Amino acid sequence: MTPTTTSSPDLLDVADPDQTHWITLRSHHSSVRIARRSMRDRLTGWPLPGDLRADAVLLVSELATNAVLHTSSVRILCGIGLIAPGRLRIEVHDHDYSGQGLTRREPGPDDEGGRGLVLVEQLADSWGVDRSRLTSGNAVWATLSP
Repeated sequence: MTPTTTSSPDLLDVADPDQTHWITLRSHHSSVRIARRSMRDRLTGWPLPGDLRADAVLLVSELATNAVLHTSSVRILCGIGLIAPGRLRIEVHDHDYSGQGLTRREPGPDDEGGRGLVLVEQLADSWGVDRSRLTSGNAVWATLSP
């Protein structure tokens, strides 16, 4: 499960504010639900297939959950953007300054969690981890297209 690197632009590079959506949340398990709802509401207004919107909401949920559970961050920043017609980029930024990146783990068959990045890898066209220009922590991103 290795993240990939592409030349996909950062969400900040999307010039039209109608094509991006950002939300800042406390790093708390209840914030994942808020991120899902906020992103679902925003995606409803964009001309995208329903299954792509559902996949995007799932990825936001998984990336936000990872940031809440596995970083020392007090706040997280979640964003989505239309980077091309029908193509989405999802980003979750944390404030973890440790520089350790993502923790790798192989969940056992009876584990209730630990499969978030496996889902990201399966659903996303590409994904990766960079240092965040916004928070100086991690920026985990994924791109989706129909």
